[in-house]
Amino acid sequence: MHMEPFYLINFKAYPQGTGKQAVELAKLIEKFAKEHHLNMAVAVQPTDIVPVVAATNLPVYAQHIDPVTPGSRTGHILPEAVKEAGAMGTLLNHSERQVDFETLKNSITRAKELGLSVIACASDPAKAGEIARMGPDYVAIEPPELIGGDISVSTAKPEVITAGLEKVKPLPLLVGAGVKTYEDVKIAMERGAVGVLLASGVVKADNPEEALKQLTGECN
Repeated sequence: MHMEPFYLINFKAYPQGTGKQAVELAKLIEKFAKEHHLNMAVAVQPTDIVPVVAATNLPVYAQHIDPVTPGSRTGHILPEAVKEAGAMGTLLNHSERQVDFETLKNSITRAKELGLSVIACASDPAKAGEIARMGPDYVAIEPPELIGGDISVSTAKPEVITAGLEKVKPLPLLVGAGVKTYEDVKIAMERGAVGVLLASGVVKADNPEEALKQLTGECN
């Protein structure tokens, strides 16, 4: 592999990745990343950004922002609030929090105004190409039917990675959906991705540290 993969661990809204447990899991991930010299970041719920930032030096991403400006915006996720909380970036358009393309474009614009890094998600290579032209920092392809399952995109649909890479060039490509082994990560990297999105494979694992070892090839 020509470079060290970037691992983004999405805590979603799992109980194991919420509140005090989010902080403890983030600390475990940070310790593991330091010990093994790995490039890792976490995506947490808005209410967990401040405590996770306070407890670790990990790069922290919001899971979503809304394309709104400060004001009468009850219930929205204000980009300024995410930035102020200490997040360095945000996920956008995850398959569990999809938005229309106009909203996505406006959200990317707002994030860029504030210097927030953007990982924009797409369900297939064609959409990835359209999203890449909106100017995110990374595009992540996650076939929705594989998310949360035991079969990874690397195993089931490796051609999606190759096709996605062509569509998003020159932007870096991340891949996700069912990624649970180092072999999955290796295949993604060999096909040109710069990293992977992880979630249930780590967050819901009985032993998250052991899961991280399996995912990063640090088993020995």
